[in-house]
This record gives sequence, structure tokens and C-alpha cells, in this order.
Amino acid sequence: MKLFKDLGPGVLIAAAFIGPGTVTVCTIAGAKYQFVLLWAMVFSIIATIVLQEMAARLGLIAKMGLAQAVRSEIANPSLKWLAIILIMSAILVGNAAYEAGNISGGVLGLETLMAQSTFALVGLQINYFSLIIGLLAFIVLFIANYKLIEKILVALVVLMSLSFLITAIMTSPNVLAIFKGILIPTVPEGSLFIIVALIGTTVVPYNLFLHASLVQEKWQGAKDLPKARKDTLISIILGGVVSMAIIISAAAIETAEVSSAVDLAKGLEPLFGHHAKYLLAIGLFAAGITSAITAPMAAAYVAAGCFNWQVDMKSHKFRAVWMMVLLLGVIFSSIGFKSIEVIKFAQVANGLLLPFIAAFLLWVMNRKQVLGDYTNTSKQNILGWVIVLITLVLGLKSLAKVFGLI
Repeated sequence: MKLFKDLGPGVLIAAAFIGPGTVTVCTIAGAKYQFVLLWAMVFSIIATIVLQEMAARLGLIAKMGLAQAVRSEIANPSLKWLAIILIMSAILVGNAAYEAGNISGGVLGLETLMAQSTFALVGLQINYFSLIIGLLAFIVLFIANYKLIEKILVALVVLMSLSFLITAIMTSPNVLAIFKGILIPTVPEGSLFIIVALIGTTVVPYNLFLHASLVQEKWQGAKDLPKARKDTLISIILGGVVSMAIIISAAAIETAEVSSAVDLAKGLEPLFGHHAKYLLAIGLFAAGITSAITAPMAAAYVAAGCFNWQVDMKSHKFRAVWMMVLLLGVIFSSIGFKSIEVIKFAQVANGLLLPFIAAFLLWVMNRKQVLGDYTNTSKQNILGWVIVLITLVLGLKSLAKVFGLI
């Protein structure tokens, strides 16, 4: 148990990226391409570890979040405000979009176990599971106690991890085929968008902002850097293994006609009985509720950094931001708004935002006046710029595909 003693912020990052969007994308990847795209998840895990370690180091050493670094380190006022507006709009709009998907995913998990429950209000069909999940997220965030939030999310991530891992083991996968998929990068025809989506749902821009802020809540400074690195490494690898378990589970389905985790539950039920359905439903609910808590919290930390607010989870400004994101998510989810379309929109924003944010992070991580002796090593810079280049190329390709240019 000593290995898990110092886990905290990293687990929250894993909780944030393993949402219903990740579950759905991994399900489609496994059902359509079996184990062939596991290498893309391995790349995503490595990229996430590299970038999140930098974000954690920035928070611990410089005592500032990434948004604060934007405000303090860009000298040109016009460029500074352009960057702040871009970040705020992308994070707020993107997080509100993902929040709708997070809540809808949690609802799908509940509906897999129980009958669909809606009621009519002013001519609209309202799903009250969305309201329940929104209320749960509201209560956890309103308590504004970081240690309690951390414990709740760690418990939910463990529950989610066990659900998906047990399901994967139940499918008795071909271990040799798994290793082949992990070690040999292959791009089957028509798989580009899925590869981009696998990376986009794992290497999440708002997590870079969130991590730099959360480590300051947990630890004191440079002496705790080894703990922060261990937390990042273990948590993100665990999150990646969970994502790979979903791909492996989906590969057991006979048909490739799968569009969500609910289809995964239905597809595995004939093979493994009701147990698979229940395990997946619990995992999907946990994925939805953890991401529904972290997305609004990340948006509030970003706003605090951009506008130089004192970071206080109980402040009215901080609460106003996460309440707005949560409310938009509940509204879009509860009135039956097509969350898949909203998530697609958020992924387009992701594709544009990630290379920009990662490039700025790399620039900051090489500034001696910010980090002193804790600036990036040559190896970290090479890895970082390779990640930026790959995500930029893939992001541009996916955008071109979305707009019908290729």
C-alpha cells in the first residue's frame, strides 16, 4: 500500500481523462480494429506523462498555474490578452461541451441498469438522472474541501478501474495479439479519426492547467517533486491501462456496429451474461461522475489564473465559474441534446488547442527566471517537441477531415 500512499492530483487527472468520451472512443477502436490501435493509446500515455510532469513541476517550483504563467510571462499586452481570451473561450466552451458528455455518460451507465427515466416539462423531455448526477457533482464541488474531493475521486477511479479490468480479463484475450498491437504502429484504412480521438481524449489540454494548480493544494515545493512525479507516473499508467482494457473488452464483440459503451455492454452480455452488463454500467457511471466533477473544477482554476484571482475553492468567483460549466452540462444533457455532437465540437477545439498549449508549456519550462534549476532537460525538450509536432499534424489532419478537405 506504500506505493499508493502519495497518490492524489495524478488520480484526479486520470479521473478527468477517463470520461464517457474516452470509454466510447476506446469501445469503437476495439470493436472496429481489435487490438491494432493499442499503440496509439501507448503513445497517448507517454505524451500525457511527459506533459503532465511538466505541468506538475511548474506548479510546485514556480507556485503558479499554466494560466498564471501566460499572464506573467508574455510581455506584449495584445498578445497576452489574445492568449488569455483564446484559453478562456476554449476551456470554458470545451469543458461545458465535455460536461454534457460526462453527465450523459453517467446517465447511460444508470440506464443500462435501470429503466430510462424522463418527465415532461414545458414541452421538453427531461431526464432526471442528469439532474441527479449534476446535483451529486454540485455537492462534491460545493463542499470545497480538496482532501475530501480527492478521496471521493480516488474511490470512484478504483471502482471504475476494477470494473473495466475485470471485464477485459473475462474476455480471455489473445495476449500475443495484444503485444503486437502495442509494439507495432499500424494505421488501418479509415482509422485516422479514431487515432486522433484516442490521443485527444487522453492528452487533454485542460488537465495541464488543472494539474499545475492541484499539486499546490497537495504539496509544498521542490522537496515534494519526487512524490509528484511518482503520483503522475502511477496514476496515468493506471488510467492508460484502464483505457486499453476497454479496447480489449470491445474486441471480443462479434460485430463492429458499436457506437457507445452501452453497445459494448449489450454485445458482451450474450457472451458473459448479466455480470458484464453490470460491470460496464458501474464503470461508465464512475467515468461519468468523476469527469463531471473535474471538468468544472478545471475551468474554475483556469479562470482564476487568467484573471489573477486568489485561488480559493470557496470564493464566489471560483464557484461561479464551475457552477456555470456544470449548469450548461446539466441543461444540454437533461434535455436530450446530442452530446456526441457536442463532444465532436470539443474535440475539434482540442485538436487546435493542444499543440498551442503544449508549445507554450515547453517555452515556460525552459525559462530560468521561472523555474531556476528545474528547467527542462534536453531529453524532456526533445520528447515534448516530438509530441507537439505529432499532435499538430494529427490535429490538422482531423480538422481537414471534419471539414471535408481530405
